[in-house]
Amino acid sequence: MEEKKELDETINFLIQVGKLKEKKRRGWLAHEIKNPETTASHIFRATLLAWILARKRKGLNIEKVLKMALIHDLCEVHTKDETPYDPLLPNNLQNREKVEKILDKWPNFTLKQKREKILKKYKREFRSLKKLVSGLPRNLKEEIINLWREFENGFSEEGRFVKQIDKAENYLQGMEYWKRYGKIRQKLWARWAKEIFDDPIIVKFFRALDDKLIK
Repeated sequence: MEEKKELDETINFLIQVGKLKEKKRRGWLAHEIKNPETTASHIFRATLLAWILARKRKGLNIEKVLKMALIHDLCEVHTKDETPYDPLLPNNLQNREKVEKILDKWPNFTLKQKREKILKKYKREFRSLKKLVSGLPRNLKEEIINLWREFENGFSEEGRFVKQIDKAENYLQGMEYWKRYGKIRQKLWARWAKEIFDDPIIVKFFRALDDKLIK
């Protein structure tokens, strides 16, 4: 009876996670990208990228890296996909004049605003994740939550590495859309990337990516 309940809860969890296959990423919707990637497709390639680059880094626990990459955006089942432009972007992205004006300039928040933004996002996503995993077996639930917190807070080398992998995959997707549609502000994104990438392996990847897609 207990095993059946556990399987039922696991199936419920997977059904909920399956919604990420259809959840289009808000940042690309703001840029009016046709048929943009979903959260699930971002997770898939970010996990592959994490595996490939983690092999080049000594001292990383690759199993932990892969698990962390797989679960890092599961919280978006029950909450929004936040972009670097939130909370500046209007809820209604059809207001194109306002949206385009915001996208033309990389957001510049004060330190206080950044802290408030990060804290609100963290609390919202943590509540969402706990709701999502609430029915899972205790050991699995705790592992997912602990991995997510480690990722979000940068408590470990693996957490800090996957945090940058998440951004690196996002940059790769953005540059692919820029090549295809020309709607992405490439120079702004390149400046953003240079400011956040400091892991030597990811910096090499970023430079190689620019050599291939930009220059």
